[in-house]
Amino acid sequence: MTEIPASVLEVHRRLKEAGFKAYLVGGCVRDRVLGKQPKDFDLATSARPEEVQRVFKKVIPTGIQHGTVTVIASGVHVEVTTFRTEGDYVDGRRPEKVEFHSDVEADLSRRDFTINAMAEDPITGERVDPFGGEADLKRHLVRCVRDPLERFGEDGLRCLRAVRFATVLAFDIEPATEAAIAPRLPVFRKVAMERVRDELLKIIVSPHVARGLELLTRVGLTREIFGFEQLDAAAIARTPPQVELRLAVLFRSAGECQVDRLKLPSAQTQRVRELFARRPPAERDDVTLRRWLSEVGLDLAGDLCRLDAAELDLGRFEKAPLSTKDLALDGAEIMKTLQTSPGPVVGKASRFLLDQVLQRPELNTPQELRALLLNWRP
Repeated sequence: MTEIPASVLEVHRRLKEAGFKAYLVGGCVRDRVLGKQPKDFDLATSARPEEVQRVFKKVIPTGIQHGTVTVIASGVHVEVTTFRTEGDYVDGRRPEKVEFHSDVEADLSRRDFTINAMAEDPITGERVDPFGGEADLKRHLVRCVRDPLERFGEDGLRCLRAVRFATVLAFDIEPATEAAIAPRLPVFRKVAMERVRDELLKIIVSPHVARGLELLTRVGLTREIFGFEQLDAAAIARTPPQVELRLAVLFRSAGECQVDRLKLPSAQTQRVRELFARRPPAERDDVTLRRWLSEVGLDLAGDLCRLDAAELDLGRFEKAPLSTKDLALDGAEIMKTLQTSPGPVVGKASRFLLDQVLQRPELNTPQELRALLLNWRP
């Protein structure tokens, strides 16, 4: 089982001793079920913000209007949120009002996906899982809590979050959940690009980026985010997992650099533009390369070479015949076919056959190569 920080356990214990309910909630519970060490631990409690402030000496009212405060325990910041339900989402981004609640299941019912709608007592191990999140984790499934059309209608970003979780966890999206994304794209359009960008970049740097981009395209989000649909997911996946590199290949494969849409920091935006627009020189003599390196610098030059390698996809040639050793006929078979003895003619015949299969790899069979030799003249 993963380790829970002592500061989190201390806050949990003191809330329970004060007579309140308290649970780990959300992503940390999901990660613990998966056997992963969570990056963050969030506590939800039946205590209202003012009650949390009475229990602890050092409390920062970070989001008190939404029931969230930060407790400082043993010098560590621990986020604590009151159980809550939410009113209608009038703008597709945030609820009109928040109501505090004493029931953890009511709190879990407002969450986006079943795998994020679990709570756990860190001391007893008791788990509250009213929507089958643990079962969905075992099935590798991203599924909305209750009605997906309703969930996506509340907050349009959840459409993209579904793809993000499916990508980084290598899960599938449950069919009804996936089918509900396209009808809610008008709600997605209301989401600030900064929120979209933060989710998107987690997909871009994921080891499963090709899966994520395929999902984005399938549900219609690629066009919404980038303004186009055609991209080379395989080339992007071959690129080192750095935001600027993968975005540059993404825009290169589409033929247009729409990086400004993403509202990245200006330095990142400029880097993507440079990587999109520049290429290593066609001529590779020392003088040309020195001049090129003087112009662009070693750092940018290295990235440009990495992009070229990703776009070339040299891996597809791994099984291709690239030398005479790869020919389907060896020297003995060539001599037998030509009815000759060892000598220069065998080497000439091998080079002739290699030239033919470099042009047409499908010719690299014993039958095809013998036919070529019978019509060849040294």
